[in-house]
Amino acid sequence: MEVTTAPIQTVALAPSPPVAGPGISADFETFLKMLTVQMTNQDPLNPIESSDFAVQLATFSGVEQQVQTNDLLKALAAQMGATGMVQMAAWVGKEARAAVAADWTGAPVTLAPDPVQGATRAELVVRDAEGVEKQRFDIPTTTDPLEWAGVGPDGTPLPLGAYTFEVISYQGEAAVDVKLAEVYARISEVQSLDGETVLTFTSGATASASSVTALRDPALSE
Repeated sequence: MEVTTAPIQTVALAPSPPVAGPGISADFETFLKMLTVQMTNQDPLNPIESSDFAVQLATFSGVEQQVQTNDLLKALAAQMGATGMVQMAAWVGKEARAAVAADWTGAPVTLAPDPVQGATRAELVVRDAEGVEKQRFDIPTTTDPLEWAGVGPDGTPLPLGAYTFEVISYQGEAAVDVKLAEVYARISEVQSLDGETVLTFTSGATASASSVTALRDPALSE
């Protein structure tokens, strides 16, 4: 007598994609239920190999462990960021050297120009907070520090406030590079923005902590 077997629906099971930490346990339970259904409804004449089940289980377990590892790394990164903020708080009140606007209060401002290598001439352009040019004069094509006294060509002091200092490098008559000179500016605030430590200076300028190339005590410059 010929025996016929009714067709049995087989559930195809693919590895689950990574999910957020809080839902991983619920998804693992769902995975086990799907695995049980797959075993219950397999074709008796063509059963699924036990090794296939083991591979599926191992795959999901690997994903689960990876998600938990990622969550742990995020927690560690947040903790390190908080610790870094506490340490960076000690920078408030100090003077950092960065390519930002300087708050001129009447005392000389230390500039750190950086003309491009091979420049035949370099020029310093001084602009106020509105971007208006106030001065323009030649400077050496070296990285030696300069002191800006804050006075015009006739010796008259310029208004107090924020100033930026552009260094224009020339080769012959052609300008080949324009960049802000670094200055020593006093830090008024340290904050964390999108995972990055950002410094605010008394001039109102901001810069990432990673862009600071030097730090000094204001008393050393007075």
